[in-house]
Amino acid sequence: MSLPRSTLPEIPVPNGADPLRDPALYLNRELSQLNFNFRVLAQAMDAQVPLLERLRFLCISCTNLDEFFEIRAATVRHALDFGLPPGPDGLSPATILSLIHDRAAELVDAQYQCWNQVLRPALAEAGVRILGTAQWNARQTRWLRAYFRDEIMPVLSPLGLDPSHPFPKILNKSLNVVVVLKGKDAFGRSGHLAVVRAPRSLPRTIHLPQRVSGGEHDFVLLSSVLSCFVHELFPGMEVKGAYQFRVTRNSELVMDEEEVDNLALALRDELAGRGYRPAVRLEIARDCPNAIVRTLLQNFELTENAVYRIDGPVNLNRVTQVYDLVQRPELKYPAFTPRTLNDSESIFDRIDESDVLLHHPFDAFTPVLELLRQAAVDPNVLAIKQTLYRTGKDSPLVEALVLAARNGKDVTVVVELLARFDEDANLGVADRLQEAGAQVVYGVVGYKTHGKMLLIVRRVGRKLRRYVHLGTGNYHSGTARAYTDLGLITANPEIGSDVHLLFQQLSGMSSGTRLKRLLQSPFTLHAGLLKKIEREARLAKAGRPARIIAKINALNEPRVVRALYAASQAGVQIDLIVRGACTLRPGIASVSDNIRVRSIVGRFLEHSRVYWFGNDGNPETYCASADWLERNLLRRVEVCFPILDPQLAERVYREALQNYLDDNCNAWQLDADGNYRSLVPADGQAPHSAQMALLAQL
Repeated sequence: MSLPRSTLPEIPVPNGADPLRDPALYLNRELSQLNFNFRVLAQAMDAQVPLLERLRFLCISCTNLDEFFEIRAATVRHALDFGLPPGPDGLSPATILSLIHDRAAELVDAQYQCWNQVLRPALAEAGVRILGTAQWNARQTRWLRAYFRDEIMPVLSPLGLDPSHPFPKILNKSLNVVVVLKGKDAFGRSGHLAVVRAPRSLPRTIHLPQRVSGGEHDFVLLSSVLSCFVHELFPGMEVKGAYQFRVTRNSELVMDEEEVDNLALALRDELAGRGYRPAVRLEIARDCPNAIVRTLLQNFELTENAVYRIDGPVNLNRVTQVYDLVQRPELKYPAFTPRTLNDSESIFDRIDESDVLLHHPFDAFTPVLELLRQAAVDPNVLAIKQTLYRTGKDSPLVEALVLAARNGKDVTVVVELLARFDEDANLGVADRLQEAGAQVVYGVVGYKTHGKMLLIVRRVGRKLRRYVHLGTGNYHSGTARAYTDLGLITANPEIGSDVHLLFQQLSGMSSGTRLKRLLQSPFTLHAGLLKKIEREARLAKAGRPARIIAKINALNEPRVVRALYAASQAGVQIDLIVRGACTLRPGIASVSDNIRVRSIVGRFLEHSRVYWFGNDGNPETYCASADWLERNLLRRVEVCFPILDPQLAERVYREALQNYLDDNCNAWQLDADGNYRSLVPADGQAPHSAQMALLAQL
């Protein structure tokens, strides 16, 4: 299968420029990120995927697109407003915004074709019906009218637009209906336009009772109910039309951390206004008259290239509620039980024997939770230090930290308040930990703390010993069942010492410290990565074995890309498994013809980061919290850790690298033109899905 092809304009190359800085060698990050959502959508179109899982993939592609506009498109608009120069790809912000609109419009059309022509009919055939107004029978219509009057109408506040009622504030991504009216109201005012906002307290998907509908799994969308009965909000007026719309706003927080005295208080103030920041996208019903679209654009200060006309519900991602409401195991992926450690022994005794490697979700997250739980009640544990980026609601990990603090342990937690879209939750976590007596710090001003570290100091005999957990993913029990990630639990003294120094750096004021085993952003990881890539290039030039394999979520750091190009020119064989955005162009003659880039999209979100260097037959294996992005390598606190146990290093190579290079079922190959094509088993070749192979090992 091939995705709809994207095209980029030709960029002139300055005379005398470094050939590896040629803009033609670089893909645009934003467009590459959009292409990832086409690959997610392809899962929704795949008949081999269970039907409700296909619905979930469709909704994920819609949610991803929302976030793309909130963050990536908003960042490009910011660059345009402030006259920032082009990036390595040579494209101006204005050009990028135009290309984003064209490519995103293709994606939106594909999403609604998938919904209208494929999934909705297939779901109906399977007994899961999402009924439009034209499909309601008389009994359903009566029930829905009563539901509207009893459950919906009392919380609505329609607003007629006139000089005394200006256009209301529209919350980011909220469901709204613009209504065209004719006639005069009780005050003699002539009607023209009104806006009905759907409060977020209202369910977006309404499950019809079986006694009313006759089907066990019949649903109606709130947008359909509003459109059908909106006339009841305007008695005595004639409703000439009702058109749903949704506006997406810039959700990047703008806050000068160096200018605030209390980051938590400043963040609370900033969050209060996030839902009403400048608009970046308008979604509107396809049949909405142009005059009304122009009115909306004028109100939101948008231009035509921000409009997306929708053939269906503007908040299609909300249909994901159907996945949770329908308990039909045959329409979902089979349930699985992750592997776990033998829980009959002390986890500290287990770590004393050897390092522990966890490959989530195939290995359970419970050993990490158990490590904290045992530490919280163990009288020999003196101190616990932890970084938290995303933890989820009602986290058992936070409960263990609270228990440890109440039991008199010295608990220090570095809470990253600026974890995007989790800021409010992290403020709550910080408050809860402080109330329990834990010391909470907010990291380093200007550098997000994205590294995943846990340090436990425990007395063993007459000495203190450090136990460490390092991971590629967040301390979040939920995502540990949905994302692929790697974690290492170790009592290695050098790694323990390094982690201790990093916590000193984060919670105190210390100068840069030389670490023995770990690489750290923003100090040593970028330079260390370049050094290792350049070493492989030197080995290849000398005729020695040289190889690089990396599994990451995204790649855009220009110096890393240039180093990879140079290594390819030197003869290094390079395989990159990049889930999302990738600005490197593989397969260019004499530049990147030794580089292959693939993306894996399957049941689980690929999230683990692994760097592997052949090193003349003495391979080095690293896991990390960092992707090869500018922000991760230069503007965040990240941790990259080696897998020192040879057996565990071999396991990482086999499970997280070679296994994915063998995938011919869920793999997409990136071509030099920036387009992806789906890989399928060759004639006589057995199908191999990396994720399914790991599940089979259970």
